Amino acid sequence: MLRRGVRCAGAHLIVDVYGGDRLDDLEHIETTLKRCVEVAGATLLHVHLHHFDENGGVSGVAVLAESHISIHSWPEHSYAALDIFMCGDTQPEACVDVLREAFSPDRIAVSEFLRGRGV
Repeated sequence: MLRRGVRCAGAHLIVDVYGGDRLDDLEHIETTLKRCVEVAGATLLHVHLHHFDENGGVSGVAVLAESHISIHSWPEHSYAALDIFMCGDTQPEACVDVLREAFSPDRIAVSEFLRGRGV
């Protein structure tokens, strides 16, 4: 992958969702992850999500041919942590707008790491 002129194995976005809604809605989260895959131009292999009874939180992953998207949510705090790691001809940053629309957060923080620089 070539990202902003840097050759790397892939782009890894660390996304924090603050003040989000529907972070306990398993079906909504699955639909959101699938939409992220679509807009990023990635290839979905499998989605596996687990719904916790204690707090209603959800943990899971969308496994991609180009890597993965993972989510861990704490609905009691209106917070979710996501990792979006993709290689190849994808646009992982396109997922941020999908997350913003899906969860209506007060704020989203995004950090990007270029993995495997120089490969």
